[in-house]
Amino acid sequence: MRKFQKELNGGLVALVLLAVLAASAEDLYGYEIARRLRRARRGEPIFKEGTLYPVLRALSAAGLLSSRIVPSYSGPPRRYYRITEQGRAVLLEWRAAWRTTRDFVDGFTDAAGTA
Repeated sequence: MRKFQKELNGGLVALVLLAVLAASAEDLYGYEIARRLRRARRGEPIFKEGTLYPVLRALSAAGLLSSRIVPSYSGPPRRYYRITEQGRAVLLEWRAAWRTTRDFVDGFTDAAGTA
């Protein structure tokens, strides 16, 4: 089960991160994003917090996010992320792909679809 969940999550982290940032009116830093994911799951998120940071960096390098570093009085500087217009366009495409994939898989795995 763990291996299946890890492989499944691999492609979904970027989609979820873009969606979280698109829904936010403010720039968010990694820990705040992780906290929002925990709240959404009422505890333990599906993704480990450490998996978020490489994906955030990759999305930023691809131009889907912009980032800025802000000094922190309570620790190291924080990198804040904001979704770009290109990121919003990609999010729309990825949402459509996700829905198509989800519906396809549901057609085979739902009890009603297997009869």
